[in-house]
Parts: sequence; C-alpha cells; structure tokens
Amino acid sequence: MPSFRYQALAADGAMQNGSIVAPDRVTAMRLIQQKGETPLDVVMSEADAAAAAGGRVARPTISRSELADLVRELATALEAGLPLMQALKTVRRQAAHRNMQAILDFIIERVEAGVPFHTAAKEYGPPFDDMTTGMLRAADASGRTSEIMHQLADLLERSVELRREVVGAVVYPLMIAGLIAVSVVVLIGFVLPRVMKPILQANLELPLPTVILMSISDFVASWWLVMLAAILLAVVGWRNWLAKPDNRLRFDTFLIGLPVVGRLVRDIAVARFTRTLGTLVSAGIPILSALRIVRDTLGNQALMQAIDQVSDKVSTGQSLADPLERSGHFPPLLVQIVNIGERSGRLEQMLLHAAGSFDRQVNNSLKLFTRILPTILLVVMALIASFVLAAILLPIIELQKAAGA
Repeated sequence: MPSFRYQALAADGAMQNGSIVAPDRVTAMRLIQQKGETPLDVVMSEADAAAAAGGRVARPTISRSELADLVRELATALEAGLPLMQALKTVRRQAAHRNMQAILDFIIERVEAGVPFHTAAKEYGPPFDDMTTGMLRAADASGRTSEIMHQLADLLERSVELRREVVGAVVYPLMIAGLIAVSVVVLIGFVLPRVMKPILQANLELPLPTVILMSISDFVASWWLVMLAAILLAVVGWRNWLAKPDNRLRFDTFLIGLPVVGRLVRDIAVARFTRTLGTLVSAGIPILSALRIVRDTLGNQALMQAIDQVSDKVSTGQSLADPLERSGHFPPLLVQIVNIGERSGRLEQMLLHAAGSFDRQVNNSLKLFTRILPTILLVVMALIASFVLAAILLPIIELQKAAGA
C-alpha cells in the first residue's frame, strides 16, 4: 500500500507535516480529516510514485564499507536505548556524505509511514542487497535488533577486508605484467629498428630470433589498428559470451578447477559461505531462506548451482551436511562441522567458530597466490627479455665479425 506525505492544518491552527499509508490520495485525505486536521497538500512518496509508474528511480548509493559504517552507527544508537526512528534521525544529522543523507531521508520517510525498516531498505535498492535486507528482516522480527545489526556490520566489514586482501594480492603481479608489455613494445617499436638499420645495409644473413622479432615488429606496425579493433571485439565478445548463464557456469567450473587460482576462489567462497550462513542462522533466519541469501554472495556460478541443489535436498527434509558433501565443492572440514552442528543443535555457533579457521585458510591461499604468480611472471619476463636481447645482439655480433674480417 502506498504512503503519502502531507501538510495539514491542525485544530489549533498549527501546521502539521507527516505521512500516512492509504490505498489512494482520496482515502489519505479522508484519513487526515478523521484525525481532526485539514489537509493542504497530499503527495505520494517518491518510491510509491516510481512503482506506480512501473519503473525504479535511479538513487544515490554508497560503498560496502560505508554501508558497514552506517549499520554500525545505527546498531550503536539502538544499543544505547534510542528508538529506531530517533536513531535514524540522529545518524542522519551526523551524516556528512550526501549519498548517505539521501539514503537515510528515504528510509526515515518510509519508516514514518509505517513501513518496516527492512522493507524500506529493500525498496531503496543498492546498496541494500539480499543479505543485508535479510539480516535487517531478522533484526526486526527477533527483538534483538542491535545485536543482529552489529553482526551484520561485522559481516560487511569482513567482506570489505576480504576484497581488499584479494585486490592487494593481484596488484603486484599486474604491475609486473604491465612492465613486461611496456618493455616489449619499447624494444620492438623503438630499439629494434635503429639497431637493424646498419645490419640490413650490410646485407648480412640475420639469425632466426632476429627474423622472428622483425616479422612481429613489421606485422604490428602494419596492422596495429586492426589488432586494436580485434582486441576490442574480443573483449566485447567475451563479455557477451559470459553474460549467458550456461557459458558463465562453464567458465566458473573451469576456474575453480585450476590449481592455484581455483583453490583461492574456492577458499574465499567457503569462508564467505560459512560466516554468512552462521550469522544468518544465529539471527533467526530459517535455514532455507539463509541458503538462498548466501547463494547470491558466493560470486561463482558453479558454487551457486551447488547451493541450489543443497537447498532442494534440504527442502525435502534431508540434512545440510549430506548434499554439501555430495556436491564435491566444499571441504571435508566444513561438511564435518555442519554435520556435528546439526546433530548437536549448535549449527550457528559451529559455523561462526569455523569461519575464523576458513579466514586463515584464505590468508594462506592469498600468500601462496602472491608468491607463485609473481614468480611465474618474472620467469616469463626473463624469457621474453632474453629472446629480444638475443635477437638484437646476435646480428650485432655478426656485423662486428664481418667488419673484422
């Protein structure tokens, strides 16, 4: 049911501003009159007006770390004993970020209209994803609002830390790869033509590495525009190919099967699955709903499909541990923890305790990744540099021999 913002004249002549939920504007005006007020201006809220128009309004958003800060501030205010509306308005007054202010204005307007907090967040859209709105729904329903919102803030902060660790792990390898590419372009495009000019004038027979390198240089010089267009087309084609669910599933299945990268992707997903599921279950969300929320946080179609199959089995009354084990994508330690947790009735505690262990496993996988990948790139760079130097130095040596003869 939509909500309406209104301005009305009270019986004592004072101006009143507020909001009211009603099926239409006429009913809203009648409800205002029943309160003993004279409506002057009644306008449907932005969210409901957009829904009535059949579309969504593009709204400001914030980063995941900023969302974690927002949730933490609200949880702290609620823990201090403030009612939800007062907590929202207090955080709104302290918000310096314009996008944060816009988000809180929307939430406050909807909550004042009688809409639950989690529903208002879901209506707003990003940055409130399924996991966040699910936790907020659990907070509203359980009566442990501040505690669950602190858990949500912890979960968001951990996901931000994990993303930063992954980005930090690939920065150095990417820098090395960029240096390799720049070095090859400089050597082929600028150094090689100048070195080869006197050698070609002497009509000397060129060594095979030099012939190969010169052929590459000539090809790039003649067809660089075509190559650039081909690269752009390849990128667009690759993105379109990945956009199809079946193709994305094939690629993600291939990715988690790789020796080092696959292990890293799998460890990150398992750590996120364990912590998120444990937090959601401890917040009182049913296991099936929690699995559906966790599914969307994994970031890998192969693992997401495995969770879909697990959900199907659990919905028929099976335990959680058995389908997790049969999927083949989750480590035996997680399966054993889930099995023990289900048997003992302490699933959420077991999962949250195990999350720390899997986080350490992610850190170990990141360290292994950051050690192996730079080494591989350095070896590749050394081989390329050796080939280019050989292609340049060998004809120079032949020229010196011819001059000495």
